Amino acid sequence: MSKELFRPFDRYNFSEKVCYLSGAPADLQTTVFPQWLLDQFSLNEKPFKMLDERIATYRDITVPVSAAAKSEVEKLDLTIEKTFNSGYSAVKELNELQLFQWIAKQVYGIIHWEVRAGIRQQAAIGEEFSFSQSIAHKFSNLHIMLQSLIRPVEFEGASPWSIKIFPVNNAHETFNYRDEINTLVFSLRMNDFGIIACLQDNGESLNYHKPLLDKIGESTLHPIQFEEICANFFYSAYLFNRLPEYTVLTTEEAVYIEPMPLRISSRPVYDIWQAKTYGQVLENFWKPWGFLLLEIIKNPEEPMSFLEDDAKNFLAPEKISLPLG
Repeated sequence: MSKELFRPFDRYNFSEKVCYLSGAPADLQTTVFPQWLLDQFSLNEKPFKMLDERIATYRDITVPVSAAAKSEVEKLDLTIEKTFNSGYSAVKELNELQLFQWIAKQVYGIIHWEVRAGIRQQAAIGEEFSFSQSIAHKFSNLHIMLQSLIRPVEFEGASPWSIKIFPVNNAHETFNYRDEINTLVFSLRMNDFGIIACLQDNGESLNYHKPLLDKIGESTLHPIQFEEICANFFYSAYLFNRLPEYTVLTTEEAVYIEPMPLRISSRPVYDIWQAKTYGQVLENFWKPWGFLLLEIIKNPEEPMSFLEDDAKNFLAPEKISLPLG
C-alpha cells in the first residue's frame, strides 16, 4: 500500500511537533540555512527581513524536523557545501534535482517559518489564519516536490522549475541571498558564481529570457550584470500569469509528478512588460552601486543596462568600471 503524501496546507498542520517535511513526529529543530553557510559567511546574527517587516536573524529561522528527515537534509547540505566551495565549474555539473531540492529547502523552510509565525499572531488576537488559495496551492505543490528529498519521486515531462547558473567575478566573501516567496523565485551570489531559480514555472523563464541568455553565453559576469539578470527574472516572475497544475500519482514504488500544459489559453503566459516597474525592481537590485530610478529609466523606452550596449550587443564585463560589490 502506498504511503500518503504529507500535505500540511490542507489543514494548516504546522505544529512544532510535526516534521515540516514528512509529517512524522518532530524530534528536533533545525536551522533553515545550513550551519556551514551560517559559519562560513558569519550569518548567525545577521538580520533577515520577514514578510511582515519583522527582523529575524538567519539563526532564528528554524523548522521542526524528524531525525530521519534531518539525516537526509544533512546529506544534501554536505554535497552542496563541497560543490559550492569548489566553485562554478563544480556547481555547473551538479545534479539539477539536488540543486532544486537545496534551493526549495531554503525557500520552503522560510515559508513554513512564516506560516507558523502567522498562525501564532492570529491566534493571539483570536482569529483564524489563512491566505489566498492560489498562494497556498503553489506552496503545497512546492512542498510535494520537496518531499523528493525523503522519498522516491519521479518528475515526468518538463521540469517544474527553471534554474540557471552563471560564472560571476564576485568580491571576496560575497554572500547575497534573495527570494520572493509569492512568486517562488530565488537568487544566490557567492564564491565565483550566481544562481537564479524560478521554482514553479515549468521552464518558462528560460524560454522567455532566451534571447538575453544566448547573448551572455558562458561569459564571466560583473556582479552588476548578474544582478541585472536577477531583476529580469524576478520581474518576469511577477508577470507570469499562470497557476501551474500538476498531476500527482502516488504508488508503492514512487510518487510521479507531471506538469499540465500552461498554454491551453490563447492569452500570453506573461503580462505586458512595463519599463517603470522593471526600473523599480532594478533599482533595488542595484543598491550597492547607488543607481536611482530616475537614472535607470531616463529613457523609458530603453532602461539603463550593463548587459547590452546601445547596439543591443552583449557588453563585455571588462568594460565596466564599477566596484565589484
